[in-house]
Amino acid sequence: MTPHRIYTISFASVYPHYVTKAEKKGRTAAEVDEIIRWLTGYSQAQLATHLEAKTTFEDFFAQAPQLHPSRALIKGVICGVRIEDIEDPLMREIRYLDKLIDELAKGKVMAKILREG
Repeated sequence: MTPHRIYTISFASVYPHYVTKAEKKGRTAAEVDEIIRWLTGYSQAQLATHLEAKTTFEDFFAQAPQLHPSRALIKGVICGVRIEDIEDPLMREIRYLDKLIDELAKGKVMAKILREG
């Protein structure tokens, strides 16, 4: 899949995969939602609205109320690509989210995932 093609995919179509990945490792949908809310600034109600509306990834991130300033602390490799080297701003946001979900599935504590202290 080309990077720009993912932009037109609905966030709602990928969201269940995030939840499944977390739940397979004993984590919860509530934790996935907490990560998404932290990253984007959406409330739970706003998140639900975007899922119901099948908002594209592009619009989901473009409409985010407040992208968390600490998201720049998210580093590492996701899908074989170093996050710090991703030049496309939207793809970087998508990969930040992917990395946070991976950290959740790997058992990291929420405080570390959410870059608290």
